[in-house]
Amino acid sequence: MSKSVCLALTGASGMPYGLRLLDCLLATDCQVQVLYSQASQVVARQEMDFDLPSRPAEAKAALLARFPHANPAKLAVYGREEWFAPVASGSNPPDAMIVCPCSMGTLAAIAQGLADNLIERAADVVLKEGRKLVLVPRETPFSAIHLENMLRLSRAGAVILPPSPGFYHHPQSVQDIVDFVVARVLDQVGIAHQLMQRWGEAR
Repeated sequence: MSKSVCLALTGASGMPYGLRLLDCLLATDCQVQVLYSQASQVVARQEMDFDLPSRPAEAKAALLARFPHANPAKLAVYGREEWFAPVASGSNPPDAMIVCPCSMGTLAAIAQGLADNLIERAADVVLKEGRKLVLVPRETPFSAIHLENMLRLSRAGAVILPPSPGFYHHPQSVQDIVDFVVARVLDQVGIAHQLMQRWGEAR
């Protein structure tokens, strides 16, 4: 069976990371489940000139239009209140979940075990079932509250992966910087990629 990955898009700045990550996931054999918040719709429009419709079926159509290489059967999109989505139950958790970009509000809710929407519930399921949860928090600077929430999540087993690009690969464009971060996320969930040259490889 192919790996299942849940990708949640929230209202933090950093939508280029999230959409590039989705692009890469859809290029694999993974089953991809996309969740998105209302705030993420605003950020997608502001940062990417991309309209992410409120209705999940329309959002799926928009994503497939943006990524025409994707297999429609490998992509599922769920709304924030779709409690019958597979990711809402520990009986059918994804192999991994990524929240990218991750707002501080979403991070705080997950850290406190809240489950008021499908993103928070899915993250809670992934943690309790011992699956991989990767959070990509896009904020600066971090307050003591942010850091305490991150520490709490790290102790619970989550991976905290701020989008902090390196420059040893000599990036030539913004896309190169985005790909550096996306590569690190894909590494964490065990998905092969060729987004960038790895340290120590011959140039």
